[in-house]
Amino acid sequence: MSTYILWDIDGTLIYNTPTAGALYLEAIEHVTGTRPTVPVPDPHGMTEGQLLAAILEVNELDAGRLGDVLYQLDELSREQHERGWARDACLGAADAIAAIASRGWTNALLTGNGPNRARYKLLAAGYDPEDFDWEHSYFGHQSPTRHHLTAGARSALSDHDAVIIGDTPNDGLAADSAGIPFIAVATGIYSADQLRATSALVVADDLSSGLGSILEAISASINDSTEESGNL
Repeated sequence: MSTYILWDIDGTLIYNTPTAGALYLEAIEHVTGTRPTVPVPDPHGMTEGQLLAAILEVNELDAGRLGDVLYQLDELSREQHERGWARDACLGAADAIAAIASRGWTNALLTGNGPNRARYKLLAAGYDPEDFDWEHSYFGHQSPTRHHLTAGARSALSDHDAVIIGDTPNDGLAADSAGIPFIAVATGIYSADQLRATSALVVADDLSSGLGSILEAISASINDSTEESGNL
């Protein structure tokens, strides 16, 4: 049995930016000829497929073009990457990834982004994408909700331990719905106090100061899972 640590990207491994959604609007405008002007309320924690569908809907645009929009988003992301696009890695994230790997656990991704977008974002923040197990990573470009995404991950990893690390209450709710333990880090838009209202095993201010408690929580979760299996 392996242990997979499923990382969110935006707000967890990479700091959010005020212009993060601009590429979505550009992709939709390219496909539909209309630039969306009506915002989607509370988009944080949505999957890419979910958010783009919602933008199309609230702006009364053709939801049937979602696949075309996703394709265009990948193209724009590639062009952005080739122009030398850069993002800021969250404090302590690189050390946390290394610490997890050193314990024999596997770093993987559970993100609302598609796989191409995820890879470009990691590269933009200075991460090595090969530090993550892409075969056991889960991407939300075609998931209608984050619950759908975590359900797929739980099914695929049914014979293994898994822990989700994220930065939004929606990450926690989706983890709960799939029965996957959740760890919260307050490096996104939500404060540590807000994240304590979730079921998180631990809430860390960041991945540097909170690394010790995060590693302890993962170890405890694995031990609990092993004991439960032994009692079956």
